[in-house]
Amino acid sequence: MTRRFADKTALVTGHASGIGAATATMLAGEGARVVGVDLSEGQDVADPALWQQLASDLTDIDIAVVNAGIATAAPLVDLDFADWRRTLSVNLDGAMLGVQAAMRAMIGHGRGGAIVVTASIAGLKAEPGTAAYAASKAGAIHLARVAAKEGAPHGIRVNAIAPGGVDTPIWDDMEFFAQMVAELGSRTAATAAMAQIATPLGRWATADEIAAQIAFLLSDAAATITGSVLTSDGGYSL
Repeated sequence: MTRRFADKTALVTGHASGIGAATATMLAGEGARVVGVDLSEGQDVADPALWQQLASDLTDIDIAVVNAGIATAAPLVDLDFADWRRTLSVNLDGAMLGVQAAMRAMIGHGRGGAIVVTASIAGLKAEPGTAAYAASKAGAIHLARVAAKEGAPHGIRVNAIAPGGVDTPIWDDMEFFAQMVAELGSRTAATAAMAQIATPLGRWATADEIAAQIAFLLSDAAATITGSVLTSDGGYSL
């Protein structure tokens, strides 16, 4: 097995499930020491106090995956303001604080580094019912681009990845998805039906596939890539 990240320290937010779990496992398998942060473990990525508490654990960070997120689905006219604020808080405030913490550590140790922000195709393509989630992910994309410009003089690369459909637990919070599961009889059938409808390739990505793409962006093979948005959506946005 290749060990692209031997002797590297990695920060992964949202490491306990989905894309975050797959990425943390992949990075650790290639030699990285992974520092994980997750909402399910009582760590609110949108709380500045958390990042102050973690500062001493992050001083050696070489690579970071700013991935923690939640989803809200509702028509804009029905969207509860508290749901809007919480989605923006976790997905955008949390992303800013995660990128900020990683950049501070990388500037501090002087070795540079690489950061990937997990955005979404929802941040690039408008769909009904996605106002809060889409706005948060559009903001995360531009956050990554600004961070790339600010980080470049310090040898820090920052990119975003914009997955389309990925079979992760985040869908389980979506009412329309629960209805599809009930109608079609299984979660597997619901995900397959959505992929057939939405993507020219006819399938969603797996979390492991997205993790591999994130690992590429973090690796030396992507040494000249910064400020980019890797769209991985099976052709959904065409």
